[in-house]
Amino acid sequence: AARLRVGEALRAREPVEAVTVQGWVRSVRSQKEVLFLHINDGSSLEHLQVVADPSLENRDLTFGSAVEVQGKLVKSPHKMQNMELQAETIRVVGPCDIWSFPLKMKERHPLEYIRQFPHLRCRSNTLGSLLRIRSEATAAIHSFFQDNGYMHIHTPIITSNDCEGAGELFQIEASSEARESAEKTHFFNVPAFLTVSGQLHLEVMAGAFTHVFTFGPTFRAENSQSRRHLAEFYMVEAELSFTESLQDIMQVIEDLLKTVTSTVLSKCPRDVELFHKYVAPAQYLKDFFFFSSCRVSYSEAVEILKQASQTFTFKPEWGCDLQTEHEKYLVKHCGEVPVFVVNYPYDLKPFYMRDNEDGPQHTVAAVDLLVPGIGELCGGSLREERLPFLESRLQRLGLADAYQWYLDLRKFGSVPHGGFGMGFERYLQYILGVDNIKDVIPFPRFPHSCLL
Repeated sequence: AARLRVGEALRAREPVEAVTVQGWVRSVRSQKEVLFLHINDGSSLEHLQVVADPSLENRDLTFGSAVEVQGKLVKSPHKMQNMELQAETIRVVGPCDIWSFPLKMKERHPLEYIRQFPHLRCRSNTLGSLLRIRSEATAAIHSFFQDNGYMHIHTPIITSNDCEGAGELFQIEASSEARESAEKTHFFNVPAFLTVSGQLHLEVMAGAFTHVFTFGPTFRAENSQSRRHLAEFYMVEAELSFTESLQDIMQVIEDLLKTVTSTVLSKCPRDVELFHKYVAPAQYLKDFFFFSSCRVSYSEAVEILKQASQTFTFKPEWGCDLQTEHEKYLVKHCGEVPVFVVNYPYDLKPFYMRDNEDGPQHTVAAVDLLVPGIGELCGGSLREERLPFLESRLQRLGLADAYQWYLDLRKFGSVPHGGFGMGFERYLQYILGVDNIKDVIPFPRFPHSCLL
Protein backbone atom coordinates (compact mmCIF):
# COMPACT_ATOMS: atom_id res chain seq x y z
CA ALA A 1 0.00 0.00 0.00
CA ALA A 2 1.22 3.50 -0.85
CA ARG A 3 2.10 5.52 2.25
CA LEU A 4 0.63 9.01 2.07
CA ARG A 5 0.94 12.07 4.29
CA VAL A 6 -2.40 13.64 5.25
CA GLY A 7 -1.65 16.71 3.13
CA GLU A 8 -0.94 14.55 0.06
CA ALA A 9 -4.11 12.51 0.60
CA LEU A 10 -6.25 15.66 0.81
CA ARG A 11 -4.71 17.05 -2.37
CA ALA A 12 -5.03 13.80 -4.35
CA ARG A 13 -6.91 14.21 -7.64
CA GLU A 14 -7.86 10.57 -8.15
CA PRO A 15 -8.98 7.74 -5.86
CA VAL A 16 -6.20 5.35 -4.74
CA GLU A 17 -6.92 1.66 -4.14
CA ALA A 18 -4.52 0.83 -1.30
CA VAL A 19 -3.05 3.49 0.98
CA THR A 20 -1.56 3.72 4.46
CA VAL A 21 -1.89 6.90 6.50
CA GLN A 22 -0.25 7.43 9.88
CA GLY A 23 -1.03 10.20 12.33
CA TRP A 24 -2.80 11.27 15.49
CA VAL A 25 -6.53 11.16 16.09
CA ARG A 26 -8.08 14.63 16.34
CA SER A 27 -11.68 13.47 16.73
CA VAL A 28 -13.72 10.26 17.03
CA ARG A 29 -17.44 10.04 16.24
CA SER A 30 -19.11 6.70 16.60
CA GLN A 31 -22.56 6.11 15.11
CA LYS A 32 -24.58 2.93 14.75
CA GLU A 33 -23.67 2.31 11.11
CA VAL A 34 -20.40 4.15 10.81
CA LEU A 35 -17.29 5.31 12.69
CA PHE A 36 -15.74 8.67 11.75
CA LEU A 37 -12.18 9.65 12.66
CA HIS A 38 -10.24 12.77 11.84
CA ILE A 39 -6.50 12.24 11.69
CA ASN A 40 -3.66 14.68 11.32
CA ASP A 41 0.11 14.26 10.91
CA GLY A 42 1.22 17.88 10.90
CA SER A 43 1.47 18.12 7.10
CA SER A 44 -1.65 20.30 6.85
CA LEU A 45 -4.10 22.21 8.99
CA GLU A 46 -7.00 20.19 7.61
CA HIS A 47 -7.58 16.71 8.98
CA LEU A 48 -8.23 13.65 6.84
CA GLN A 49 -11.62 12.10 7.47
CA VAL A 50 -11.53 8.34 7.94
CA VAL A 51 -14.79 6.41 7.48
CA ALA A 52 -14.86 2.93 9.03
CA ASP A 53 -17.12 0.10 10.05
CA PRO A 54 -18.02 0.34 13.79
CA SER A 55 -16.50 -3.13 14.25
CA LEU A 56 -13.05 -1.46 13.88
CA GLU A 57 -13.58 0.60 17.02
CA ASN A 58 -11.55 -0.29 20.08
CA ARG A 59 -11.19 1.35 23.47
CA ASP A 60 -7.69 2.66 22.71
CA LEU A 61 -8.98 4.50 19.67
CA THR A 62 -9.36 7.91 21.34
CA PHE A 63 -8.55 11.57 20.79
CA GLY A 64 -4.77 12.00 20.86
CA SER A 65 -3.87 8.37 20.12
CA ALA A 66 -1.41 7.54 17.33
CA VAL A 67 -2.82 5.34 14.57
CA GLU A 68 -2.00 3.65 11.30
CA VAL A 69 -4.94 3.31 8.93
CA GLN A 70 -5.00 1.22 5.77
CA GLY A 71 -7.73 1.41 3.18
CA LYS A 72 -8.99 3.16 0.02
CA LEU A 73 -8.71 6.86 -0.72
CA VAL A 74 -12.01 7.92 -2.33
CA LYS A 75 -13.75 11.13 -3.39
CA SER A 76 -15.65 12.57 -0.44
CA PRO A 77 -19.38 13.31 -0.75
CA HIS A 78 -18.93 16.31 1.58
CA LYS A 79 -18.30 19.69 0.03
CA MET A 80 -15.88 20.59 2.86
CA GLN A 81 -13.28 18.05 1.80
CA ASN A 82 -11.93 16.64 -1.40
CA MET A 83 -11.00 13.07 -0.40
CA GLU A 84 -11.65 10.71 2.49
CA LEU A 85 -10.21 7.38 3.56
CA GLN A 86 -12.37 4.26 3.73
CA ALA A 87 -10.63 2.19 6.37
CA GLU A 88 -10.07 -1.53 6.12
CA THR A 89 -7.79 -1.77 9.17
CA ILE A 90 -7.04 0.65 12.00
CA ARG A 91 -4.08 -0.06 14.26
CA VAL A 92 -3.52 1.97 17.43
CA VAL A 93 0.25 2.52 17.49
CA GLY A 94 0.25 4.47 20.76
CA PRO A 95 -2.78 4.98 23.03
CA CYS A 96 -3.44 8.30 24.75
CA ASP A 97 -4.90 8.68 28.22
CA ILE A 98 -7.54 11.28 27.43
CA TRP A 99 -8.35 11.99 31.09
CA SER A 100 -4.90 13.31 31.89
CA PHE A 101 -4.10 14.69 28.39
CA PRO A 102 -4.25 18.51 28.77
CA LEU A 103 -5.64 19.11 25.27
CA LYS A 104 -9.32 18.35 24.78
CA MET A 105 -11.19 17.31 21.65
CA LYS A 106 -13.06 20.04 19.75
CA GLU A 107 -11.88 22.76 22.14
CA ARG A 108 -10.10 25.93 21.06
CA HIS A 109 -7.56 26.37 23.85
CA PRO A 110 -6.24 29.90 24.50
CA LEU A 111 -2.54 30.43 23.78
CA GLU A 112 -1.91 31.24 27.47
CA TYR A 113 -3.32 27.85 28.49
CA ILE A 114 -1.24 25.75 26.10
CA ARG A 115 1.89 27.76 26.93
CA GLN A 116 2.04 25.75 30.18
CA PHE A 117 2.65 22.57 28.14
CA PRO A 118 5.65 23.25 25.89
CA HIS A 119 6.02 19.50 25.26
CA LEU A 120 2.44 19.08 24.05
CA ARG A 121 1.32 22.41 22.63
CA CYS A 122 2.68 21.64 19.14
CA ARG A 123 -0.26 19.21 18.81
CA SER A 124 -2.81 22.01 18.93
CA ASN A 125 -4.10 23.58 15.70
CA THR A 126 -2.77 27.04 16.47
CA LEU A 127 0.78 25.99 17.29
CA GLY A 128 0.77 23.50 14.40
CA SER A 129 -0.09 26.32 12.00
CA LEU A 130 2.47 28.62 13.59
CA LEU A 131 5.25 26.04 13.24
CA ARG A 132 4.41 25.31 9.59
CA ILE A 133 4.45 29.07 8.88
CA ARG A 134 7.72 29.44 10.78
CA SER A 135 9.28 26.65 8.73
CA GLU A 136 8.13 28.16 5.40
CA ALA A 137 9.25 31.65 6.44
CA THR A 138 12.70 30.30 7.35
CA ALA A 139 13.03 28.66 3.92
CA ALA A 140 11.76 31.83 2.21
CA ILE A 141 14.38 33.98 3.97
CA HIS A 142 17.17 31.65 2.86
CA SER A 143 15.79 31.62 -0.70
CA PHE A 144 15.53 35.41 -0.83
CA PHE A 145 19.20 35.82 0.06
CA GLN A 146 20.43 32.93 -2.11
CA ASP A 147 18.44 34.27 -5.10
CA ASN A 148 19.98 37.70 -4.60
CA GLY A 149 23.58 36.50 -4.52
CA TYR A 150 24.24 36.52 -0.78
CA MET A 151 26.60 34.07 0.84
CA HIS A 152 25.26 32.33 3.94
CA ILE A 153 27.70 32.45 6.86
CA HIS A 154 27.52 30.46 10.10
CA THR A 155 28.56 33.09 12.63
CA PRO A 156 29.66 31.73 16.03
CA ILE A 157 27.29 31.39 18.98
CA ILE A 158 30.12 31.60 21.52
CA THR A 159 31.90 34.91 21.19
CA SER A 160 34.30 37.13 23.08
CA ASN A 161 32.84 40.49 22.06
CA ASP A 162 29.70 42.42 22.99
CA CYS A 163 28.51 43.80 19.68
CA GLU A 164 25.65 45.96 20.92
CA GLY A 165 27.59 47.48 23.79
CA ALA A 166 24.40 46.72 25.66
CA GLY A 167 26.11 44.70 28.37
CA GLU A 168 23.14 42.33 28.60
CA LEU A 169 25.25 39.25 28.03
CA PHE A 170 25.10 35.66 29.16
CA GLN A 171 28.60 34.70 30.23
CA ILE A 172 29.42 31.04 29.74
CA GLU A 173 31.78 28.67 31.52
CA ALA A 174 32.38 24.92 31.63
CA SER A 175 30.31 23.27 34.36
CA SER A 176 33.53 22.16 36.05
CA GLU A 177 34.72 25.79 36.05
CA ALA A 178 31.63 26.93 37.88
CA ARG A 179 32.65 24.74 40.82
CA GLU A 180 36.31 25.69 40.76
CA SER A 181 35.76 29.38 40.11
CA ALA A 182 38.24 30.25 42.89
CA GLU A 183 41.09 29.59 40.44
CA LYS A 184 39.35 31.61 37.69
CA THR A 185 40.98 30.11 34.65
CA HIS A 186 38.71 30.48 31.64
CA PHE A 187 38.12 27.59 29.29
CA PHE A 188 38.97 29.90 26.36
CA ASN A 189 41.54 31.95 28.34
CA VAL A 190 39.22 34.94 27.89
CA PRO A 191 35.70 35.62 29.12
CA ALA A 192 33.21 34.08 26.67
CA PHE A 193 29.59 35.01 26.03
CA LEU A 194 26.57 33.88 24.05
CA THR A 195 26.29 36.05 20.95
CA VAL A 196 24.01 39.08 20.87
CA SER A 197 24.49 39.57 17.13
CA GLY A 198 26.46 38.12 14.23
CA GLN A 199 27.11 41.56 12.76
CA LEU A 200 30.82 41.98 13.53
CA HIS A 201 31.59 38.52 12.17
CA LEU A 202 29.55 39.33 9.06
CA GLU A 203 31.61 42.50 8.59
CA VAL A 204 34.73 40.32 8.53
CA MET A 205 33.15 38.18 5.79
CA ALA A 206 31.90 41.22 3.87
CA GLY A 207 35.58 41.98 3.28
CA ALA A 208 35.68 39.01 0.92
CA PHE A 209 32.16 38.28 -0.31
CA THR A 210 30.38 41.66 -0.86
CA HIS A 211 26.95 40.27 0.18
CA VAL A 212 26.62 38.01 3.23
CA PHE A 213 23.88 36.98 5.64
CA THR A 214 23.37 34.86 8.73
CA PHE A 215 20.23 33.55 10.39
CA GLY A 216 20.61 32.00 13.81
CA PRO A 217 20.00 32.18 17.53
CA THR A 218 20.97 35.27 19.51
CA PHE A 219 20.83 35.85 23.25
CA ARG A 220 20.03 38.80 25.52
CA ALA A 221 20.17 38.65 29.31
CA GLU A 222 17.67 41.46 29.56
CA ASN A 223 15.43 41.04 32.58
CA SER A 224 12.29 41.90 30.65
CA GLN A 225 8.93 40.20 30.99
CA SER A 226 7.45 42.14 28.07
CA ARG A 227 5.39 40.58 25.30
CA ARG A 228 8.13 41.36 22.77
CA HIS A 229 11.29 40.09 24.49
CA LEU A 230 12.88 36.66 24.72
CA ALA A 231 16.25 35.63 26.18
CA GLU A 232 16.88 33.40 23.12
CA PHE A 233 15.53 34.42 19.71
CA TYR A 234 16.41 34.14 16.05
CA MET A 235 17.88 36.96 14.05
CA VAL A 236 18.25 37.49 10.31
CA GLU A 237 21.28 39.67 9.61
CA ALA A 238 22.80 40.89 6.35
CA GLU A 239 25.84 42.95 5.43
CA LEU A 240 26.41 44.64 2.04
CA SER A 241 29.77 45.92 0.81
CA PHE A 242 30.16 48.93 -1.52
CA THR A 243 26.99 50.49 -0.08
CA GLU A 244 27.01 54.23 0.45
CA SER A 245 23.39 55.06 1.20
CA LEU A 246 20.90 54.09 3.88
CA GLN A 247 18.35 53.94 1.07
CA ASP A 248 20.10 50.77 -0.24
CA ILE A 249 19.75 49.13 3.17
CA MET A 250 16.08 50.13 3.44
CA GLN A 251 15.43 48.73 -0.03
CA VAL A 252 16.82 45.32 0.95
CA ILE A 253 14.72 45.31 4.15
CA GLU A 254 11.61 46.19 2.15
CA ASP A 255 12.28 43.58 -0.56
CA LEU A 256 12.99 40.91 2.06
CA LEU A 257 9.74 41.60 3.91
CA LYS A 258 7.64 41.69 0.75
CA THR A 259 9.13 38.53 -0.72
CA VAL A 260 9.03 36.44 2.44
CA THR A 261 5.50 37.53 3.34
CA SER A 262 4.07 36.84 -0.09
CA THR A 263 5.78 33.42 -0.10
CA VAL A 264 4.30 32.56 3.29
CA LEU A 265 0.84 33.71 2.16
CA SER A 266 0.99 31.61 -0.98
CA LYS A 267 2.46 28.50 0.68
CA CYS A 268 0.38 28.46 3.90
CA PRO A 269 -2.87 30.27 3.12
CA ARG A 270 -5.01 28.19 5.49
CA ASP A 271 -2.53 28.43 8.34
CA VAL A 272 -2.28 32.22 8.02
CA GLU A 273 -6.07 32.45 7.77
CA LEU A 274 -6.43 30.63 11.12
CA PHE A 275 -4.48 33.42 12.80
CA HIS A 276 -6.33 36.21 11.07
CA LYS A 277 -9.69 34.64 11.89
CA TYR A 278 -9.24 33.40 15.43
CA VAL A 279 -6.10 34.99 16.84
CA ALA A 280 -6.01 38.52 15.38
CA PRO A 281 -8.13 40.26 12.75
CA ALA A 282 -6.13 40.79 9.54
CA GLN A 283 -5.85 44.52 9.54
CA TYR A 284 -2.30 45.28 8.60
CA LEU A 285 -1.20 42.60 6.16
CA LYS A 286 -2.28 44.69 3.22
CA ASP A 287 0.57 47.11 3.95
CA PHE A 288 3.13 44.61 2.80
CA PHE A 289 2.09 44.63 -0.78
CA PHE A 290 2.10 48.23 -1.73
CA PHE A 291 4.32 48.65 1.37
CA SER A 292 3.18 52.22 1.74
CA SER A 293 5.95 52.88 4.20
CA CYS A 294 6.63 56.27 5.64
CA ARG A 295 10.10 57.68 6.25
CA VAL A 296 11.04 60.21 8.94
CA SER A 297 14.27 61.37 10.49
CA TYR A 298 14.82 60.89 14.22
CA SER A 299 14.64 64.69 14.67
CA GLU A 300 11.27 64.83 12.86
CA ALA A 301 10.07 61.90 14.95
CA VAL A 302 10.91 63.74 18.19
CA GLU A 303 9.01 66.82 16.94
CA ILE A 304 5.95 64.67 16.08
CA LEU A 305 6.08 63.16 19.58
CA LYS A 306 6.44 66.56 21.27
CA GLN A 307 3.33 67.79 19.46
CA ALA A 308 1.34 64.67 20.32
CA SER A 309 -1.84 65.20 22.32
CA GLN A 310 -1.24 62.09 24.42
CA THR A 311 1.05 62.08 27.45
CA PHE A 312 3.90 59.57 27.44
CA THR A 313 5.43 57.78 30.41
CA PHE A 314 8.83 58.80 28.97
CA LYS A 315 8.96 62.42 27.86
CA PRO A 316 10.26 62.63 24.27
CA GLU A 317 13.49 64.65 24.14
CA TRP A 318 16.15 64.93 21.42
CA GLY A 319 18.98 62.60 22.41
CA CYS A 320 16.79 60.07 24.20
CA ASP A 321 16.02 56.63 22.84
CA LEU A 322 12.56 56.01 21.40
CA GLN A 323 10.51 53.86 23.80
CA THR A 324 7.89 51.32 22.70
CA GLU A 325 5.10 53.83 23.44
CA HIS A 326 6.84 56.37 21.15
CA GLU A 327 7.33 53.80 18.39
CA LYS A 328 3.66 52.83 18.50
CA TYR A 329 2.55 56.46 18.39
CA LEU A 330 4.75 57.19 15.34
CA VAL A 331 3.29 54.19 13.51
CA LYS A 332 -0.22 55.41 14.33
CA HIS A 333 0.65 58.96 13.30
CA CYS A 334 1.84 57.72 9.89
CA GLY A 335 -1.42 55.80 9.33
CA GLU A 336 -0.60 52.34 10.78
CA VAL A 337 1.99 51.60 8.10
CA PRO A 338 5.64 50.55 8.53
CA VAL A 339 7.84 53.57 9.36
CA PHE A 340 11.57 53.94 8.70
CA VAL A 341 13.26 56.26 11.22
CA VAL A 342 16.71 57.44 10.07
CA ASN A 343 19.71 59.38 11.41
CA TYR A 344 19.84 58.83 15.18
CA PRO A 345 21.91 60.84 17.70
CA TYR A 346 25.60 59.95 17.66
CA ASP A 347 25.72 59.31 21.41
CA LEU A 348 22.76 56.94 21.37
CA LYS A 349 24.23 54.37 19.01
CA PRO A 350 27.14 51.87 19.06
CA PHE A 351 30.66 52.81 17.92
CA TYR A 352 30.46 51.12 14.52
CA MET A 353 27.77 53.39 13.02
CA ARG A 354 28.83 55.92 10.40
CA ASP A 355 29.24 59.52 11.51
CA ASN A 356 27.04 61.88 9.46
CA GLU A 357 29.36 64.82 10.38
CA ASP A 358 26.32 67.06 10.68
CA GLY A 359 25.34 70.21 12.57
CA PRO A 360 24.92 70.88 16.26
CA GLN A 361 22.69 67.82 16.59
CA HIS A 362 25.32 65.20 15.79
CA THR A 363 23.87 62.05 14.14
CA VAL A 364 24.90 58.70 12.65
CA ALA A 365 23.56 56.90 9.57
CA ALA A 366 21.28 54.47 11.41
CA VAL A 367 17.82 53.23 10.46
CA ASP A 368 15.09 51.44 12.43
CA LEU A 369 11.94 49.98 10.92
CA LEU A 370 8.89 50.35 13.16
CA VAL A 371 5.76 48.33 12.37
CA PRO A 372 2.14 48.30 13.60
CA GLY A 373 1.46 46.31 16.73
CA ILE A 374 5.13 45.61 17.49
CA GLY A 375 7.33 48.69 17.35
CA GLU A 376 10.91 48.06 16.23
CA LEU A 377 11.27 45.15 13.81
CA CYS A 378 14.61 45.88 12.06
CA GLY A 379 17.64 47.95 12.92
CA GLY A 380 20.53 48.77 10.62
CA SER A 381 23.15 51.33 9.69
CA LEU A 382 25.98 52.27 7.44
CA ARG A 383 29.19 51.21 9.20
CA GLU A 384 32.07 53.58 9.88
CA GLU A 385 34.60 52.59 7.21
CA ARG A 386 37.00 55.55 7.77
CA LEU A 387 39.91 54.52 9.98
CA PRO A 388 40.54 57.89 11.73
CA PHE A 389 36.88 58.28 12.73
CA LEU A 390 36.67 54.74 14.09
CA GLU A 391 40.04 54.96 15.85
CA SER A 392 39.23 58.13 17.73
CA ARG A 393 35.79 56.83 18.74
CA LEU A 394 37.17 53.49 20.03
CA GLN A 395 39.92 55.31 21.92
CA ARG A 396 37.38 57.58 23.63
CA LEU A 397 35.42 54.49 24.65
CA GLY A 398 38.57 52.68 25.81
CA LEU A 399 37.93 49.85 23.34
CA ALA A 400 40.83 50.34 20.91
CA ASP A 401 42.77 47.27 22.15
CA ALA A 402 39.81 44.90 22.20
CA TYR A 403 38.83 45.90 18.67
CA GLN A 404 42.26 46.02 17.03
CA TRP A 405 41.08 43.37 14.55
CA TYR A 406 38.10 45.57 13.67
CA LEU A 407 40.44 48.47 12.97
CA ASP A 408 42.51 46.13 10.77
CA LEU A 409 39.47 45.67 8.53
CA ARG A 410 39.65 49.44 7.89
CA LYS A 411 43.37 49.27 7.09
CA PHE A 412 43.31 46.52 4.54
CA GLY A 413 41.01 47.28 1.62
CA SER A 414 38.20 49.01 3.49
CA VAL A 415 34.98 49.76 1.59
CA PRO A 416 31.81 51.65 2.46
CA HIS A 417 29.36 49.05 3.76
CA GLY A 418 26.24 48.63 5.85
CA GLY A 419 23.74 46.11 7.05
CA PHE A 420 20.76 45.33 9.24
CA GLY A 421 19.24 42.76 11.58
CA MET A 422 15.63 41.62 11.89
CA GLY A 423 14.16 39.73 14.84
CA PHE A 424 12.49 36.68 13.28
CA GLU A 425 9.97 36.16 16.10
CA ARG A 426 8.86 39.79 15.95
CA TYR A 427 8.39 39.38 12.22
CA LEU A 428 6.11 36.38 12.83
CA GLN A 429 4.22 38.33 15.51
CA TYR A 430 3.74 41.14 13.03
CA ILE A 431 2.43 39.17 10.07
CA LEU A 432 0.21 36.93 12.20
CA GLY A 433 -0.99 39.47 14.75
CA VAL A 434 0.20 37.36 17.69
CA ASP A 435 0.24 39.43 20.86
CA ASN A 436 2.90 37.53 22.82
CA ILE A 437 6.32 36.66 21.41
CA LYS A 438 6.38 33.49 23.57
CA ASP A 439 3.78 31.99 21.23
CA VAL A 440 5.79 32.24 17.99
CA ILE A 441 8.84 30.17 19.02
CA PRO A 442 8.71 26.42 19.73
CA PHE A 443 10.45 26.57 23.11
CA PRO A 444 10.45 30.08 24.63
CA ARG A 445 13.24 31.14 26.97
CA PHE A 446 12.62 34.18 29.17
CA PRO A 447 13.49 35.36 32.71
CA HIS A 448 12.53 32.73 35.32
CA SER A 449 11.53 30.21 32.65
CA CYS A 450 13.58 27.59 30.84
CA LEU A 451 11.17 24.64 30.56
CA LEU A 452 12.36 21.47 28.81
